[in-house]
Amino acid sequence: MSKVVREIEAPDIASRAQQQVEAYQESTTDMIGEKLVLNMGPSHPATHGVLRLVLELDGEIITKAIPDVGYLHRGDEKIAENMHYNQFVPYTDRLDYLAPLANNVAYVMAVEKLLGWELPARGQAIRLICCELARISSHLLGMGVFAMDCGAMTVFLYTFTEREKIYNLSEHLTGARFTTSYTRVGGQTRDMNADFINGLNKFLAELPAHIDEIDQLLTRNKIFLDRTKDVGIIPADRAIAYGITGPNLRASGVDYDLRKAHPYLGYENFDFDIPLGSVGDCYDRYLVRLEELRQSHRILVQAMKKLPDGPYNVAEAKGLLPKKERVLMSMEELIHHFIIATQGIEAPPGEVYFGHENPKGELGFYINSKGGGVPHRLKIRSPSFVNLSIVPEIVPGHMISDVPAILGSLDFVMGECDR
Repeated sequence: MSKVVREIEAPDIASRAQQQVEAYQESTTDMIGEKLVLNMGPSHPATHGVLRLVLELDGEIITKAIPDVGYLHRGDEKIAENMHYNQFVPYTDRLDYLAPLANNVAYVMAVEKLLGWELPARGQAIRLICCELARISSHLLGMGVFAMDCGAMTVFLYTFTEREKIYNLSEHLTGARFTTSYTRVGGQTRDMNADFINGLNKFLAELPAHIDEIDQLLTRNKIFLDRTKDVGIIPADRAIAYGITGPNLRASGVDYDLRKAHPYLGYENFDFDIPLGSVGDCYDRYLVRLEELRQSHRILVQAMKKLPDGPYNVAEAKGLLPKKERVLMSMEELIHHFIIATQGIEAPPGEVYFGHENPKGELGFYINSKGGGVPHRLKIRSPSFVNLSIVPEIVPGHMISDVPAILGSLDFVMGECDR
């Protein structure tokens, strides 16, 4: 079910979104003078990466805003077409590098859809736990940086502290803190160990109190309210028209979450709410992410209580690397290891698309296969790229000081935007 995070009386969102633009137009009817073109970025700290905004200004008021992307472009999609399916997993860490575990899962689930593989219950539970931890980690940093963009430094210190605890858990699970490369086609590199399970239970017991602290610091903060309320409004119809997904879409009141609409990893067996906004402004986008922290905590508590036993990888011996000890003791296993390592997993011809509810929105992978161990074509639907497309519509009419608040509320990452 859905949960509205902000109650307002009879909202006329579309008219409110035009209010500031119309006020600007009225105030400048008799203005004489040239407009100024200002480059914000690509190294501006409030652009969340190497994003260049070309702003056209009339005084302090923005009349046009054009996002200029591509400074990070690395050709990930073309790289994927020259790699075995498992070899591309580390590259997915570098997409939304604030949620690498979730990126890993999204990609390998697309490949498994092509192969027709389905993970056993424990493997699905491990992936679900990874995805919800990634959501909490991403939202913590996103809200902390958003608050700092608006002048609230203390919140960033609180959120960054909690995020470090998740990185410690990630190190126990994957052996790495940042670029994990943990997931494999058909499963994971290893099972959850006792240190991770104990650490996660301790983290979940302490997290609600820390979320409440963030709530108390920001939600009724006068300066934060002035910087975010009725700023950067995205009406529901415009959000849908631009293909916006994730918290930015739900903040505009659209009840759409892939975990509910098209369940995967057993999400249909969990009890959680979908936070919705009422206005679609910067403040609603903050409130939705704050509530998503609580809902992800709720999912993780349920997942740990009913964590199943059994295998965590698919029982498809020909498509997975054998265990190292068997490779060292058996010629057949050594040959099997060599074939998988050099030729990759034999995938059938066909095309698939898998959409995953990442912290930033729908991260989708389209794979076109002509058979063999390498995809013929691979296309990434990165939510940050799509979410940025609405910037030229919502920024004009605002002042320069509103730009960091709007960009912070959209919570994009240029690593997946420029993929």
